[in-house]
Amino acid sequence: MKTDIIQKLKEANLKGRGGAGFPTYLKWESVLKNNSSKKYIICNAAEGELDLAKDKYILENYFDEVISGIKIALETIDNSSAYIYLNKKYSSLVDKKIIEGLDITIIEEDTGYIGGEESSAINFIEGKNPEPRKRPPFVSEKGLFDMPTLVNNVETFYYISKINKGEYSNERFYMIVGEKIKGGVYELKDEMSIREILKLTNNYLEIPFYVQVGGGAVGEIMIEKEFDNLVSGEGFIRVISYEEDPYLLMEKWAEFLINGNCDKCTACREGTYRILEMIKTRKLDLKVLEEMFLTLEKTSFCALGKSIPTPFRSLINKVILND
Repeated sequence: MKTDIIQKLKEANLKGRGGAGFPTYLKWESVLKNNSSKKYIICNAAEGELDLAKDKYILENYFDEVISGIKIALETIDNSSAYIYLNKKYSSLVDKKIIEGLDITIIEEDTGYIGGEESSAINFIEGKNPEPRKRPPFVSEKGLFDMPTLVNNVETFYYISKINKGEYSNERFYMIVGEKIKGGVYELKDEMSIREILKLTNNYLEIPFYVQVGGGAVGEIMIEKEFDNLVSGEGFIRVISYEEDPYLLMEKWAEFLINGNCDKCTACREGTYRILEMIKTRKLDLKVLEEMFLTLEKTSFCALGKSIPTPFRSLINKVILND
């Protein structure tokens, strides 16, 4: 059973759908090879990213499939127990009767953006502040309660179930948002271009527009000549008309990031606040901004802080400076 599911995951080339895109089978192998009297499995359903609601859609429509994926992990990893780290806003969407009799505990809280980082989720389940841990050691070696821990997100567990049943054909979920489109969550083939997805879902605007791809807060801005690029990260696309005020969008990002960071490091805590202050003046000092971006990239404790410059820099360079 253990080698069967690992081989299936490897052949399916399933990658984590939480944003990092790490091969799922390698995570499972890493937890399996670490000897321990106890191991843990975490389904991260914290989903605190700006304007993202893919997990919400999956939990509402396919909760039984998600649980099936977690059960496969429990059967594969000896002496294991599982947790679902659930955004409490989604509590009413899940049928808790489905997990009765299973070694699965639901922990409900709304920890926001930082809750999506796996070691932050682990800290919260342990009763600590939800903030990232230093690596190494990696959570597959020393995670929850210092035991080897497998962390996958909701969408990944959903597809693990589909793979085990031979029902996976290289799909993934995409979420599309925007003021001038219908948007929604769509299950389509993986590795599709921005243009293909928007046209297939009837979300391709007839007026000039650009997009934010990857994540709702830190996804990169792409302009029309880049629409043949593949959609990566969390499968998120924000469609933005050139008629919309880009400064308001940047304010939205900055306010979200100020409220969503863990306050652990100065670069993230102070840097986002100073970025917001400058954006509100509508007068961008590009030299000062770039210095703040470089500081965030070089000194932030975790990957979330290091990714903050991406949306601002790409929007400024590709849209504002070319207006």
